[in-house]
Amino acid sequence: MFQLGKTIISEDVIQKDFVCNLSACKGACCIDGDAGAPLEERETKVLEEIYPIVKSYLRQDGIKAIEKQGKFVITEDGEYETPLINGADCAYVIFDEHNKAMCAIEEAYNQGDVSWKKPVSCHLYPVRVKDYSEFSAVNYHHWHICDAACTLGEELKVPVFKFVKEALIRKFGPDWYDELEKRAQEIMKS
Repeated sequence: MFQLGKTIISEDVIQKDFVCNLSACKGACCIDGDAGAPLEERETKVLEEIYPIVKSYLRQDGIKAIEKQGKFVITEDGEYETPLINGADCAYVIFDEHNKAMCAIEEAYNQGDVSWKKPVSCHLYPVRVKDYSEFSAVNYHHWHICDAACTLGEELKVPVFKFVKEALIRKFGPDWYDELEKRAQEIMKS
């Protein structure tokens, strides 16, 4: 672990390799698990604003789940998440012609209908950020459904932090990311 500003970063973010392999996993991170995607409080407002546009991209099951639970849910711990369909799929998940899970929000973004790509937690994955009062913990999350992504990352020699560069800049800013790259070079040399 090392500190960068108000973040504590696991060295796994630098030392592990990762490149999503959607042809292998079919977007399982959007449909497996027992919780929705973590949301920042400000993102709940964005979901409220863009839902009328994103709704046209959603499956009927997703629309029903959102209309029943809300555009986001609040957990017992007071944290925000995307709602789930029957405790499984994210309510915002859609499927392409190859049955690969995709994000309806991201599809609306790709089509130019909204200016918000998707929740930053989804964009950052496999990096997870936990905010505390004095700092944010930045960790690599290994999930067996991503084993093919780890293998592909190793083959292509792409460390986690480079794979999620755009998302890390979105979350912490370009200066923070530049410092992270410098630190990564130091760590890789030693």
